Amino acid sequence: MSFRIIVLAKQVPDTRNVGKDAMKADGTVNRGALPAIFNPEDLHALEQALRIKELRKDVEIILLTMGPPRAADIIREALYRGADKGYLITDRKFAGSDTLATSYVLSLAVKKLEPYHLVIAGRQAIDGDTAQVGPQVGEKLRLPQVTYCEEIQNISQKEITIKRRLERGVETVTSPIPTLITVHSSAASCRPRNARLLMQYKHARTVSELQEETKDYTEMLTNKPYLRIDEWGVADLDAKVEQLGISGSPTKVKKIENVVFAAKESVVLSSDNKDIDQLMKDLIESHVIG
Repeated sequence: MSFRIIVLAKQVPDTRNVGKDAMKADGTVNRGALPAIFNPEDLHALEQALRIKELRKDVEIILLTMGPPRAADIIREALYRGADKGYLITDRKFAGSDTLATSYVLSLAVKKLEPYHLVIAGRQAIDGDTAQVGPQVGEKLRLPQVTYCEEIQNISQKEITIKRRLERGVETVTSPIPTLITVHSSAASCRPRNARLLMQYKHARTVSELQEETKDYTEMLTNKPYLRIDEWGVADLDAKVEQLGISGSPTKVKKIENVVFAAKESVVLSSDNKDIDQLMKDLIESHVIG
């Protein structure tokens, strides 16, 4: 049996380009108004999985993502870098899911992929910054979990040793396998695309994508089954509808503001020490420093 690693990843809106149309009236993100990217910390998580694959010959890396049909893009990106397979969890009933509903769906998908040894995810997504989904998945799967991973230092069939990046230092911990790991942004960046893998998987598609392209894909999937990206919906996961989407999400976004910082005042200082002293006094009095 192969050493199976499941990487949880998310396609996120690029929050560096948030505009007035970024939110819908119901408080959910208007993903169509923003460019979509591979969540940065999930790429760090993929790199940790790929490094394990370099150490062991029996490793299988499966990327799991939940999102709209276009989220298949990040599955292809993972394949280009060395992942072996990917699954897209997509269904209109998942729309508007908060972290609780999302972790519920992901946990069902991970169970469907049993047996597995590691579940690895980024610490948090840049469109929410909650850092909740990974730990919630671990809790639902009843797995031990190690958060803020910066480096996987050692791994065997039964346990894994991890260096964690904490606010005031580092910590080295050992956990039994299977376990769930969330990866910190200080971990190694993901490697670039591999040219050979890019050529091998550039035609990888979900069935929905192939249908939209109006291509006769039957022969291609028969001769090259590795190009098929499987899609799972509510029925495939046997999910409870009341725990999905907005109805299964207790978190509600009431308001979003686009804050722009602008300099309103400026002070020109001379080389005189008195000017520097006065500036320090002003900053302390206004509680900017001190």
